[in-house]
Amino acid sequence: MISDFIYKYYIDPIRMGQPYNIVDTLTYAVILVLGVYLLYRWMSKSTWLSDIGFKIDARFILATLPYVFLGGVLRVVQDTGMIKGDFQFLLVTPLIYFVLFFYTIAMLFLSRYITLQGLTQNFLTFYAFAGIMSTFIVSLVLIAWGLNHAHLDLFVFAIIPLMAITATLLVWACMRYILHWEYVTDPLYLTLLFGQLLDASATSYGIDLHPSVRYIEQHVVGSGLIELTHTAFVMFPLKLVVLFPAIYIMELYRKEANPAFWHLVLLAMIVVGFAPGIRDMTRMVLYV
Repeated sequence: MISDFIYKYYIDPIRMGQPYNIVDTLTYAVILVLGVYLLYRWMSKSTWLSDIGFKIDARFILATLPYVFLGGVLRVVQDTGMIKGDFQFLLVTPLIYFVLFFYTIAMLFLSRYITLQGLTQNFLTFYAFAGIMSTFIVSLVLIAWGLNHAHLDLFVFAIIPLMAITATLLVWACMRYILHWEYVTDPLYLTLLFGQLLDASATSYGIDLHPSVRYIEQHVVGSGLIELTHTAFVMFPLKLVVLFPAIYIMELYRKEANPAFWHLVLLAMIVVGFAPGIRDMTRMVLYV
């Protein structure tokens, strides 16, 4: 039965908090690729932002980063269990991506309106500010929850970013000075490196080193490699196997590809690393 298949591979994993399976992993990957393409087609042809000089470029990608952080901390709200009922599943993958997408688009519309009213000269200013304040508010809610439940581990909050920064510097130095990839000084590539290695750092620390809670890797490839090698630190070489060719190929086609589409693809790559990295780190700080 089709309904049984849907429940087994899509609905039950969301409702029961199960790890990803090969079916939903491939499905979400296809949806991501299709979503990036449709978003590009819509934004490139739409005129609703052209009157304020909107462009999908590096400045827009960097201004969107607060919404990536927002997705990470908002996902933890569901992890804490503070939201009851079926509404909590709006904060579970993949539904949370749709929630964040529509919220981000709404902030773009609001930023456009404020700009046209003359309240700001650059619509990206309010757009980025709205994302920062949204992330700040959700973070305050999580901090309050953590203080109330006596779980707010600042050591974890420090060690995981430190691991990610160290790994990022080492990988960046290899790319820049050994491979002579001068283009990796681009802030977007640095953001991509740090986001993906933050994800690897959080996974490695949570599974192998967290003092009180034993976490699991939910993704199919990662969990398989961890089971094979008996260490979550295998996530670092796994990330590098993807990052080195990915950055090389992205730069290779940078001049040939449409700039807007190229930036959206890079944004998608940043999101799939940064968002789960922020979520996992925040979970470990709160012990949920």
